[in-house]
Amino acid sequence: MDLIELAKSSGLILDGGMGTMLIMAGLTGGRVSEYWNLENPSVIEKIHQAYIDAGADVITTNTFGASSLKLKKAGLEDQAESINRKAVELARKAAKDRFVAGDIGPTGDLMAPFGPVSIEQAFDSFAGQASCLARSGVDLFLIETMFDVQECLAAVKGVRSVSDLPIFATLTFRKTARGFATIMGNKVSESLEALQDAGAVAVGANCTLGSDDMVGLAEEIRAAIQGLTIVQPNAGSPQTRGADIFYPEDSDYFSDRIVKIKALGIEIVGGCCGTTPEYIRKIRQKIQPAT
Repeated sequence: MDLIELAKSSGLILDGGMGTMLIMAGLTGGRVSEYWNLENPSVIEKIHQAYIDAGADVITTNTFGASSLKLKKAGLEDQAESINRKAVELARKAAKDRFVAGDIGPTGDLMAPFGPVSIEQAFDSFAGQASCLARSGVDLFLIETMFDVQECLAAVKGVRSVSDLPIFATLTFRKTARGFATIMGNKVSESLEALQDAGAVAVGANCTLGSDDMVGLAEEIRAAIQGLTIVQPNAGSPQTRGADIFYPEDSDYFSDRIVKIKALGIEIVGGCCGTTPEYIRKIRQKIQPAT
């Protein structure tokens, strides 16, 4: 079935955290996780396979920080093409008949006039990454964890300038005394509507919030948006135990809240930081039990 038809008819389950899995596999601070596509490809493929085995309909390439602007910070800009191309190859090997989303994250810098990155620079960087991902064989794009709607719009427009594949786009919101907003002050309704108008076929939120707060945000998203919506919470707010960071929500607690989010009418769900294949397996079991 076509991706969009499937999303509308029965919904989609995305995968969970890639960074979480890489840290569990031995990735240490200061290393570029996307470079593992070339350095440790078997690890990346195993992570994708674990999410497929858990029941994900869509897996995301290990390319969150693989735009030329982001890779330039690590001196890897000249390897952007090979990093993105290898990421798709690894995801496709695991996916088989499932869908592969080309993952695009923020540049890591503020947009002008608050920071050094212009709209034009961001547009060109995202378009370049999207072109490589499309040529390498993704089925759709997932633009995620954007805290500035202007940067997210640059990404959507950059992708759309080089590909007609479906675009899913999510912002990261905080819960404030005045309601949900990005750190740049972007409100839910107007920012997500702007992403739709720019060409995103599904919009919503990921990261920052645990599943409890994301239930409230999901209700606001569903009330504001006509069309496909996405929600991917963290497994709670990160906490520290000595030198380690952990997320307090276990897979049962998290998946119970995903059931509530689905009941609100959110079509596309998955996990973000702190989630693993076990979280996706529990979601699959609870929202689409075996018959």
